[in-house]
Amino acid sequence: MSARSAVLAIINPLSGTTSVAQKTLLRDTFLRQADASGFAAEAVLTTHPGHATELAAAAVAQSYSRVLAIGGDGTINETAQALRRSGTALGIVPIGSGNGLARHLGIPLNPLKAVERALTGRPVVIDSAEINEHPFFCTAGLGFEAYVAHAFAQQPVRGLPTYVRTAFRAYWAYRPGLFLLNGREERRLFSMTFANAGQFGNNAWMAPTANIADGYLEQCEMRPFPAQMAGMLAWRLFNKTLNRSAYWQGQSIKTATVQTEGPMLIHADGEPITLPNGRAEVRILPGSLLVLL
Repeated sequence: MSARSAVLAIINPLSGTTSVAQKTLLRDTFLRQADASGFAAEAVLTTHPGHATELAAAAVAQSYSRVLAIGGDGTINETAQALRRSGTALGIVPIGSGNGLARHLGIPLNPLKAVERALTGRPVVIDSAEINEHPFFCTAGLGFEAYVAHAFAQQPVRGLPTYVRTAFRAYWAYRPGLFLLNGREERRLFSMTFANAGQFGNNAWMAPTANIADGYLEQCEMRPFPAQMAGMLAWRLFNKTLNRSAYWQGQSIKTATVQTEGPMLIHADGEPITLPNGRAEVRILPGSLLVLL
């Protein structure tokens, strides 16, 4: 009898607002369904930042066929980092605040259905990207969105309501900055997004036409706008029409550099990062990840 294909579930016990009991149900459901589907299954809870990357890297080294990331965008990012350019496919079970990559890929937001999809789905090749060697799979950016990511990370409670309140307060405190693009042109921008997937999460579409498997990133720039336009731009953001605004500009790129005077705040898949030297280098890694769809 041939050996059973191995599958690992990596569960972040702190992700989102899902209770411990619900996460236990997810783990038990995964183990039961994986066994019934003929897999040799294992489930592990993360205990510290970077643990998901360590666990996923070990699974790749042991030739696991599938690794499920059960958590938010940060857990998915940590897990996917180790799976790039390997034969191990990523299964996404979204239980976070935004779930941007899952939404873009059409993965069920019901965690039990997402577990089933991850166990029965087929591997599909997508792109990934890096900003200063920090991997991202959905979006990375600077300006206002990075300012909000840093403020949101300080909040004691996660979830969409907290994010909305944080973004509202940040809007009134934030001032657009000057950014030198590719060493040639300096622009004052409200924000700049490098989009592999089309949205941040919660169906906030910064790059409505982004294709996650075309070998390009969408570089999306928002120029400063009058305060009275904020409501309309927010409406466009959630209705996939922001790219029709006169304040939005986008182009497809493979690489880019951005510089500021002093340290630069950025985010990679919503995780806040500070670049002390004020220089961000971005590049696409075409066809570098297998995702189960």
